[in-house]
Order: sequence, then structure tokens, then C-alpha cells
Amino acid sequence: MTIQEILSRCDHTLLKQTAVWKDIQAVIDDGIKYRTASACIPPVFVKRAAEYAAGRLPICTVIGFPNGYSTAAAKVFEARDAIANGASEIDMVMDIAALKAGNDAFVLAEIKRVREACGEHILKVIIETCLLSRDEKLRACSIVSSSGADYIKTSTGFSLGGATREDVKLLRSNCAEHVKVKAAGGIADLKDAEEFIELGADRLGTSRIVKAVKDLESKWQIHANV
Repeated sequence: MTIQEILSRCDHTLLKQTAVWKDIQAVIDDGIKYRTASACIPPVFVKRAAEYAAGRLPICTVIGFPNGYSTAAAKVFEARDAIANGASEIDMVMDIAALKAGNDAFVLAEIKRVREACGEHILKVIIETCLLSRDEKLRACSIVSSSGADYIKTSTGFSLGGATREDVKLLRSNCAEHVKVKAAGGIADLKDAEEFIELGADRLGTSRIVKAVKDLESKWQIHANV
């Protein structure tokens, strides 16, 4: 697998609370340069980011983030607002507590409402695997498969853990074929990225892969000057 093939599956991500516009601008510049799948940024920056990217890079944002316990109506509003501001992709956090309480019908109905709000735009559902039992993960696979969402996503990166190889295999094996898998959180380097892709991840949510490629470029340049 080539480096560009890996980059093309990366949502180049910056969701830190301390991020300011110059940081977001740098993420977009890198996303354009390295031809990543998107730049995933906070909702407050979406309008400015979409205008700055000017169609050169899809803008992804998050809703119900990072805890998932916003009301369904609030998530629908966030999704519509983000799309109106120029977002191409929406990563929503499902109602984790509702799933754990066994209220699968509520979780499904909420995702369907956000799916409708997104129209033809890509919707990814974050299930926060580190907080779920195996049975709960399997139920989440079934719910997302029935919801019309495009992706099931492992993690926010803001909880107790990120993507694991076991979880990616589990999600890929138990979701409907039309549902793609996004691994996020803790993807450290190009080797990690390639392994997650080989296990079935179609997208990677990460801030580290572009940095890893830059480090490689720096080493190649040093070697070239020796």
C-alpha cells in the first residue's frame, strides 16, 4: 500500500479545544497538499474553513461531540447548521447511554433523524467502542446498519481509549456491507494506519499520519543533502 493510498483514507483531524484559526488553516493546507479524505474540525470553524478550502478539500465536522448526550433535536440542528456552513461530512456521536440502557429503538430513531438532516452528505456514527461491551458493540453494528448512515466510527479520541484492531475487525464483520468503518483515536504511525486499513477500515481519523509523512520527507531531504 502506498503512502498516498493511506493519506487518501485519512480524515486529517484537529478537534482540540485550544485550536485557533491559524491551526485550522494549517490542517486544511496540509489536507490539500497531501490529498487527505477530508479535514475534520470543530463546527465553529466550518464556514470559514469551507470558504478557505474553496472546494479543494472536503470539510468534516462533529456533532453531539464528544459525549453524545445532546438531544436528538439538538443533533439535527447541529447537522443542518454544519451543512449550511459548508460541511461535506458529519461525524455524530450516538446516544451511548441509551444504547447501554437497551433503548435500541431510540438510538436508531435518532440516527435516522440526523441521516435525514444530512441529505446526501456523508454521515458517520461514533459509537465509542471503549465504553461498550461486546454485546453492545454488536447491537450498535445492527443499529447503524439499519439507520442509513454511511460509516460506523470507533471513537471520539476524547474518552478512555481509541481504535483497536479487535474492534475494527468486529465492526467490519458485523455491519452490513454498505456500512464502512472509520477507525479513530490512537493511530500512531503509517504502520498502524496500514494495519487498520487491511483489517477493514475505510477511513482513519488521525492527526498523526500527515505528521509522519512530513517527518519522512524531512529525513529524505537530509539524506539527499548529505
